[in-house]
Order: sequence, then structure tokens, then C-alpha cells
Amino acid sequence: MRSLFSIALVLLVVLMITVEASMEKKEKGKEPKADVECSEWQYGKCVPNSGDCGAGIREATCNEQTKKTKCKVPCNWKKDFGADCKYKFGRWAECDTTTGTRSRSGILKKALFNAECQTTIKVSKPCTPKTPKPKGGEKKKGKGKEN
Repeated sequence: MRSLFSIALVLLVVLMITVEASMEKKEKGKEPKADVECSEWQYGKCVPNSGDCGAGIREATCNEQTKKTKCKVPCNWKKDFGADCKYKFGRWAECDTTTGTRSRSGILKKALFNAECQTTIKVSKPCTPKTPKPKGGEKKKGKGKEN
């Protein structure tokens, strides 16, 4: 009975030593959080990794600290004013026949990452010719029984 107790005690000590060693390794790998010390981060624009849109990197600085975060530049008409400026848009205006475009304006709703945004913005797109779609006139060929 004494030998069983001794073995259990030795195993318990070995287990405690290995757990403590692994905890020290985890703490060594972690860097202290710099965000706690700094409250006024200044964010730069999102710079795409390649081309003029897509995934990219945004650099932020505070005092002597610098950090890089992942970001995304939209690849559609929104890239003109960036993904950091959020607008509430009204309805599209009627087609202007002289220019062949229709437009709408938006009011700034939110500026992310301290971005410099215009308070109002106007966007336009080409007019599309309206082609009426047939409603139930044609039946599509599909799976199923035919008469």
C-alpha cells in the first residue's frame, strides 16, 4: 500500500512540473498588450496589397507604437470614397437623357477609423434600358411529367 501511495505522489509531482513548464512557455510567447497603454490610435488609409482594391493593410500609430491591421478596399463604385465612410443614400433619380446617367446623393452616417469623409456625396451610374420581362407567358422546360 505504501508503494502505491509513493508512486501516486511521484506521478502527481511530475504532472505539476510539466503543467507549470508549459504555462511558462505560453507566457513567454505572449507580448504585453500595447492597446491598454494607448487610447488615441491614429489610423491611416487602407492600402491594398495589389492593384487598387481588395485585401490590404492599415497602419495605426499611437505615441511610439505602430501596429498593422488587415482591411479591405471595395472593388466596386464605393472605392471612390472608401469603405471607411458609411453613407445613407436616397433613391435613384430619373434618367438624365442628356448625360445618359442617373444619380443619387448620400449623407454621412458613420466615419470609421477616424477617416476624413465628405458630409454629403453624389454618385451616378449609367441608365439601363427597361425591358419588360414576360410574366407567366412562357413555361420553362423543367424536370417533371409532360402531357
